[in-house]
Amino acid sequence: MNLHDTTEMRQAFSSYLPLPVKLEPSLQDTLMHILGNEGSLVRPQIVFSLSMAYGIDERHARELAIALEYFHTASLIFDDLPCMDDSMERRGALCAHIEFGQSSAILAALALVNRAYALVWRSASACPSSRQAGVLEYLEKYLGVSGLLNGQSLDLNYASLPHDLQTTEQIAFGKTVSLIRLTLVLPAMLGGAPEREVQLLEHIAVFWGLSYQIVDDLKDVLQGPAQTGKTTSRDVSLDRPNIALAIGVGAAVTRLERLISLGDSNLERLIARNPEAAFLSTLRSSLQDEMARVTESACAYKLQGRS
Repeated sequence: MNLHDTTEMRQAFSSYLPLPVKLEPSLQDTLMHILGNEGSLVRPQIVFSLSMAYGIDERHARELAIALEYFHTASLIFDDLPCMDDSMERRGALCAHIEFGQSSAILAALALVNRAYALVWRSASACPSSRQAGVLEYLEKYLGVSGLLNGQSLDLNYASLPHDLQTTEQIAFGKTVSLIRLTLVLPAMLGGAPEREVQLLEHIAVFWGLSYQIVDDLKDVLQGPAQTGKTTSRDVSLDRPNIALAIGVGAAVTRLERLISLGDSNLERLIARNPEAAFLSTLRSSLQDEMARVTESACAYKLQGRS
């Protein structure tokens, strides 16, 4: 498998949460909608490829990949709810709560989380017991109150916090960086990667996580739903953290370029130690392409006389 071959991962995403015959119809329809709208699947492909690079067998590598994508998808469902970001579109389609109601969307997200934990445990139980506790603690840390949940709560209460770089990046650490940490670091830990390589993956996760958040923030300010596939201009209307709003579009682009450069340095060191990680350069290239697109939008923004 490579990062351009999504067929097997798409099939796994739709089938690794089996739906019982007597499942309540509204929940069934919601889950079928979610499982049939999988997005780009770049994240699980990275998890799968890293898992294989560190010696995890194909079956358990794919289970871990789908588990982390289920966690991610559930977080998006929650994030889109009216009590959160009140979004209308996600992955180019109506959000689950718009199509099927809030209660069904919440239950579907919980079904994904429940299944994800089961799949992670399958992968962990196949590895040496000496690694299992650390992997599960790492997962809990970055999905729980020290990571994703804390970041989301800070996001929701942003109106009462300083609207500056420090605060917006603190929230990004909780939300975006936590999920990218799991994507890059968890498979390496499970596969028994050397400590230095785990450290390099941690650094890359931080730099890329913050970079992706800036790209997302710039899109929210500069682009529309037709370009992004989701509801935009929500940050300013809901008073939510957005680095482009906090420090300006130009400064945000400069910050993005710096973070990508730092990520490059760590990626070069990782590949020098483990050439099988070279496939991560593909992800790096996609990040560069995204940066180029939002930079073009930023230039147009400046030409319109905005800052």
